[in-house]
Amino acid sequence: QVELVESGGGLVQAGGSLRLSCVASRRTFVVYIMGWFRQAPGKEREFVASIHNTNRSTDYADSVKGRFTISRERAENMVYLQMDNLKPEDTAVYYCAADIPPRTWPNTQSRGYDYWGQGTQVTVSS
Repeated sequence: QVELVESGGGLVQAGGSLRLSCVASRRTFVVYIMGWFRQAPGKEREFVASIHNTNRSTDYADSVKGRFTISRERAENMVYLQMDNLKPEDTAVYYCAADIPPRTWPNTQSRGYDYWGQGTQVTVSS
């Protein structure tokens, strides 16, 4: 079992930045994909970004390309999501997810992930 815990959410004005963090409880897995998803009220959960730990490949939703950056700190089992130039439409609960071992790449479907965090709220005011 892998536990994921997100942090770093909050309230920010449009154009501002936030960095989300996700720490995984286990360090024994070798190959995995870490992803970020988000869910706004009344909407389905949607893919935001993912990173493959072995080749460091990254993938982004079109809506966040050029504004968000996913990265990892392997030694500390951490994954980050740097969010710049935030827009009101980025408001959502953001979830960290893990696909262990990886099913496919890229992996943009929520059903393709085995483990999920509890979520952290991001609110962008206009």
